[in-house]
Amino acid sequence: MEKIVLKVQKLPHGKDLPRYATPGSAGMDLTAAIDQPYVLAPGKRFAMPTGLIIEVPAGYEGQVRARSGLAFKAGISLTNCVGTIDSDYRGEVKVLLINHGEETYTFEPGERIAQLLITPVPQVEVVEVDAVSSSVERGAGGFGSTGRTALAAK
Repeated sequence: MEKIVLKVQKLPHGKDLPRYATPGSAGMDLTAAIDQPYVLAPGKRFAMPTGLIIEVPAGYEGQVRARSGLAFKAGISLTNCVGTIDSDYRGEVKVLLINHGEETYTFEPGERIAQLLITPVPQVEVVEVDAVSSSVERGAGGFGSTGRTALAAK
């Protein structure tokens, strides 16, 4: 697989560049660019700075995803589930965290807080039509309809 180049500017408060934890990691770790511990109470949100500005190549997006370990152990997730960094954004990357847990959580300086994936995104041409093609298996069914359909067929 061809590697793409991700240009990263580390700001003065930045701790680490994004990096893969293992050779098989899909996402690169992003770390907290804070100078002292930050306490996040249950139900509260915080835009955690990473101290990084990234230049996502044209035709790609940066996807910021929650770390499964933080989600499982402490209930820490992202407020927007998956954050998108557009290829033309040049501000500091911040991770929008929320504490869904029952206890406060203390983030330490340099702690891994999220994962960054760089993924291709095609630009599509939108064409207005009088009608779209039909879908025999699903049609307009949504919100769990495929589960009911599969059970009814048994």
